[in-house]
Amino acid sequence: METLSEAIARLTAAGYTLDFRAETGGLRAVGTDCLHVPESLLVEEIVRFEGASDPQDSAALFALRCVTHGVRGTYVVAYGPSMDPLDAEMVRRLGDGRRR
Repeated sequence: METLSEAIARLTAAGYTLDFRAETGGLRAVGTDCLHVPESLLVEEIVRFEGASDPQDSAALFALRCVTHGVRGTYVVAYGPSMDPLDAEMVRRLGDGRRR
């Protein structure tokens, strides 16, 4: 089974080089001044992880592509009841690249 760090390394090698972080109003590409509205980002892959000993120790990894700027990156969130409310809003607003 693939670990979170292995999945991030795989996606980075595939060109998902940016890290996204939730901020009020959107997802920031870390290290840039670009704040992306979630609706402009397509979800190209989702990988879920559960903690080995604690089901509440869960995470989700999103492989995202910005349709406007053509950049790709990853976004990691806690999954389940421990998800930050801002992350929950951003995940809800993300586009789904599989529908396009």
